[in-house]
Amino acid sequence: MKTVLLVRHAKSSWESFSVKDIDRPLNERGKKNAPEMAERLRSKGFPIDAFLSSPAKRAKKTALIFAKNFGRKKEDVIEVPSLYEANLEDFEQAIAEAPAEATSIAIFSHNPGITEFVNALTEVRIDNMPTSAVFAVKADISQWGDFKNAQKEFLFFDYPKSTSTQDRALTSS
Repeated sequence: MKTVLLVRHAKSSWESFSVKDIDRPLNERGKKNAPEMAERLRSKGFPIDAFLSSPAKRAKKTALIFAKNFGRKKEDVIEVPSLYEANLEDFEQAIAEAPAEATSIAIFSHNPGITEFVNALTEVRIDNMPTSAVFAVKADISQWGDFKNAQKEFLFFDYPKSTSTQDRALTSS
């Protein structure tokens, strides 16, 4: 069994329009929401074995916050250049190339691609992946290369402003 957590980066700053998009940092809300979402996962005993991130500053910082919350080092965050402005094939390739020993991976990326990808995985549909949102699926596979064609099972969708117990029903099964 393999699990994929898709995480949209935390809220980023638009303070300076002279900063390139890839270099935009997290804003104060993002710095608050990312650790809260990481803690929600960790406190429920939900494991993350590998952290794959877009090279964008806001995505990488979000991944680093999650990794730290899970007791991991910054070196444990794997930068995947194709996760910046990713399309369906880019997500599929990143998953296929995930560390073989990992049974649960978290992928940190951006809209609109991440919303499009989560909607392609199962029958569950969402309008938008809010910042710091987590969408999780599992597949009965032993190798990441088999994920693309495997039947996926929706586990949960959670985001900072979620009040729905269904959204926040975290399971590690």
